[in-house]
Amino acid sequence: MKLKARPDDFRVEELIQLPQGPGPYAYFRVEKRGIPTLAAQILLARALGVSPREVFFPALKDAQAVAIQYASVREAAADRVELPRLRAVRIGEGPRRLSTADLRGNRFLLVVRDLSVEEAKGLGEALRRIAAEGFPNYFDDQRFGSLGKGGSPGKAVLVRDAEGALRFYLAEELRGDPEEVRRFKHLAREHWGEWELLLERAPRPSSFRSVLTFLVDHPGAYRKALNLIPPRLLSLFLSAYQSLLWNRILGRWISANFPETVGLGIAGEEFPVPLRIPEEMRSRLERTKLVLPHNRARYTGEWEGIVREVLAGEGLTLRDLKARIVERAYLSKAERSIWCFPREVEVGEALSDELFSGRWAVGISFVLPPGSYATLLVRCAHARAAMKHS
Repeated sequence: MKLKARPDDFRVEELIQLPQGPGPYAYFRVEKRGIPTLAAQILLARALGVSPREVFFPALKDAQAVAIQYASVREAAADRVELPRLRAVRIGEGPRRLSTADLRGNRFLLVVRDLSVEEAKGLGEALRRIAAEGFPNYFDDQRFGSLGKGGSPGKAVLVRDAEGALRFYLAEELRGDPEEVRRFKHLAREHWGEWELLLERAPRPSSFRSVLTFLVDHPGAYRKALNLIPPRLLSLFLSAYQSLLWNRILGRWISANFPETVGLGIAGEEFPVPLRIPEEMRSRLERTKLVLPHNRARYTGEWEGIVREVLAGEGLTLRDLKARIVERAYLSKAERSIWCFPREVEVGEALSDELFSGRWAVGISFVLPPGSYATLLVRCAHARAAMKHS
């Protein structure tokens, strides 16, 4: 099975309720192709002649996709931006910047490729079944670009290891790093502490340079240097680790409550997906939410023991889950539905795949609530279909 064989195979459009009333914020409908949202933020800011801080996207979308998103820009002068991989049209004004609370969901249109005849048929059947039964609302791989082979910068922050967090940032290859950054990090591992050399060789432009400039003048002042990392990046480090813990908690609960599961790989770990959802459990799954772990989170019943076990496996307790050594980044205190029920699921006919000779492709469309992953839905359906036909 292949997802995202080309950008047009994966299309997503945010469903949003724009704030009402007059105000200084311009709202733009942005279509981006094959670039990450943070890059779109920089490109849009440059085209509008404003600081990137004045451009805000309430959600991040995959780089390997065609995505229609919405952004708010304070005091924007232009009404339209046309760039090779980004188009933005002003659609209104309002009293405040956009937020995640304005999002109502996402509509997806995907082409799943490189399927056998049996896989194409089984995928359609599994998707229709999941439309009724739902699927575990895990965070998928896209959430974990900041995880490395040696662990997580987010965890290093939580255990107050400022130098360790900086090593992840400057010297450890993370899942989402481009090749230029990987080459620099290899150099940084070999020459850790040689700040003048690393500043000279750091990619231009990059957020590494302000940190390295500070370390040239203040070697060993790791905590202050850590706080020079852009807050949004620090928040991504923390949210990736927090999301991994949440996934593990949900995975243990599923293993304890469903006798038949199939394993699904996420961020290098295997998580259980039930093969069958008893009808009497569906209403419970639909209404249950689980708070993301943080130092003031409270869990009751069976969740309490599961959370304690998961954190103990990391050498942590709930009290440790506070970012005490950074000033402008925090763990989320939100709660998340443990189950996702897709809406408006439609499965097209299997067609000959023009990209993979002798194979088949299936077009599918559906709507998911904010924060749920289309890739996870398709992979769950594929895993369940494969188990059924094995």
